[in-house]
Amino acid sequence: MVEAVKRALGKISVEHIKLELLGTAYNSSSTFLGRLDPRMLLIWYLFFAITPWFIYNRTILLGMFVFMVVTTVLSKVSPYIVFILCLGLVSQIGWMFLLSLFFGGGAESLLPMLTLTLKLSVISLASITVFSSLDPERLSDGLSALGVPDAFAFSLSYGYRILPTLLEEFHQILLSFRLRGQRPEKHGFLYLRTAAYYLRILVLVFYPLMLNTAKRSRTTVEALETRGYTYAVNNPKVKKLRLSYLAMHRRDWLFVAFTVVYISLLFPLGAAFPNLLY
Repeated sequence: MVEAVKRALGKISVEHIKLELLGTAYNSSSTFLGRLDPRMLLIWYLFFAITPWFIYNRTILLGMFVFMVVTTVLSKVSPYIVFILCLGLVSQIGWMFLLSLFFGGGAESLLPMLTLTLKLSVISLASITVFSSLDPERLSDGLSALGVPDAFAFSLSYGYRILPTLLEEFHQILLSFRLRGQRPEKHGFLYLRTAAYYLRILVLVFYPLMLNTAKRSRTTVEALETRGYTYAVNNPKVKKLRLSYLAMHRRDWLFVAFTVVYISLLFPLGAAFPNLLY
């Protein structure tokens, strides 16, 4: 079992994860959803992020989940992101079920948890679909066009853009600590000694990583101010020129129409078969 986990982890490298993040952040224009208008995509996301909380019909939620799976496939989402999503959902329903058993619950408590998991799955897949379909520039411009303060839109876009760089820096600092340290000669029971060694290094890596991030952010702010960032943000003419490329095309309207028709058909279907799932 331990060897199997070790072989599986051996296939996951920081370099591979960094390439997946870069592909997710900058390869969005090659997908169908990546060519849609960012404003429309963000409004579409808001609908699927809020509406599931007010729906308790499991058939409607199942229909939304199927739609989100299709859009996730169309977005060509990285397998790592899908794996992390599935891991989070499974772990969440697992600890909630254990907690219900601790307070005297039984197997019947799984059904309401499945409904909650269905809602979270719809919201999570919608998030993955939209954010993997928008590169940092289009995300910032879409938020700015919808009236979100430019400083917030830029900060979100900057964090999205710098994520692969931070991962690369984290890797370099981690390697430097490993070169200066010494691994335990024996792994110990269930690799506990090795796990403790790497956990200690991860804590030590945190501080230089934060300091380097603060230094990098300050350099970026100074470079932006040198190029007139504050003036450009506060000037309506510059903002209008920057967002002039945003436009709703035929494919955007077709996608909106399909979504409206699909969701409209789900409600009468859910009313007719409310217990289609369980």
